Amino acid sequence: MDDKSYKEYLEDISTFIFDVDGVLTDGTVTVMTNGDMLRRMNIKDGYALKTAKDAGFKICIISGGSNLGVQKRLEGLGITDIYLGAHQKVNQFNDYLSQNNIDTKNVLYMGDDIPDIPVMKLVGLACCPQDAAIEVKGISQYISHKNGGKGAVRDIIEQVMKVQGKWDGNFDAKYD
Repeated sequence: MDDKSYKEYLEDISTFIFDVDGVLTDGTVTVMTNGDMLRRMNIKDGYALKTAKDAGFKICIISGGSNLGVQKRLEGLGITDIYLGAHQKVNQFNDYLSQNNIDTKNVLYMGDDIPDIPVMKLVGLACCPQDAAIEVKGISQYISHKNGGKGAVRDIIEQVMKVQGKWDGNFDAKYD
């Protein structure tokens, strides 16, 4: 990592990659009696994801979890590059970049825990929510003032889009 401010990287971002649990959710699950695990996702994060997608940014999800409800929610926002059950995230990361001809310097990755670190070390801008693991905070170029599942994704997407002149607040995106 160099001495540049994270803001100096925002202009180059064309691709957002996010973990799910602890980033798009608050990292907790409600376990139902039938064994199903329910997660909560922030509507404002959803709006930002949909807005970024509609503005031409590439959006990818790489998660160790494999919840069908999470997949349906993300697909409903127009996100099609979803890798669930990814325990070696670097493999999916490399496949995605190769298939889409994306340079690592143009990638922003937001993760919150140890399995995210190998990918975070490869991207142009490594970010995390405020409540990320200390090891993740130690390698992040930007730590959101928001917790996972509480607007951290919206925070960083909005910053990138504002710097690039693509966030004007007059969107007709369907986000719920």
